[in-house]
Amino acid sequence: MNLDLLKHPFVLAGIAAAALTGAVVLYVMASGPVHAPPSLAALVPDNPPVPVPDVAFTDGAGKRHMLSEFRGRYVLLNLWATWCAPCVKELPALEHLQEGAGSGNFAVVPVNVGRSDVLDTAKFLMNHGAGKLSVNVDTTLALMRTLHVYGLPVTVLIDPQGRQIARADGPADWGSPDAIAYFKALAATHG
Repeated sequence: MNLDLLKHPFVLAGIAAAALTGAVVLYVMASGPVHAPPSLAALVPDNPPVPVPDVAFTDGAGKRHMLSEFRGRYVLLNLWATWCAPCVKELPALEHLQEGAGSGNFAVVPVNVGRSDVLDTAKFLMNHGAGKLSVNVDTTLALMRTLHVYGLPVTVLIDPQGRQIARADGPADWGSPDAIAYFKALAATHG
């Protein structure tokens, strides 16, 4: 490299910007969910990551989906029910997160594990400030059994390889600005 180039302010600024970007990406990649913001204190990392079994659920059109369909991106799988007050309270925050951070590399997947069908679930989401969330149900409770869920809400962060890398047993502030920034940065590491 020509050392005279280092005397130019634009070259130095470019090098500094590249170094800072690299440091941020490395920090996010290395930290994963371990360094989630305080609003996501309930999100506890799994070390090592745990493979997630391929379980089915039904979408709002009545079509069955497998968790494996989401491979290649980060998924925030939220299990909730209409009778669960903390679940209902966090639904609008999940919608806000979906709107703020949802992309090809990150998806919010809420699944009603109660006894409601897809029509009741869609109406419930609309009436509780979360009408833009996708409608998904698991009336067989397969997700709860497979993921060893004993209370609600439970939210599982799944990496692009289909592994559980963090889990929140209980509510979290999913829609906070720092949570949205965190999930955007996480998704950007797999772009």
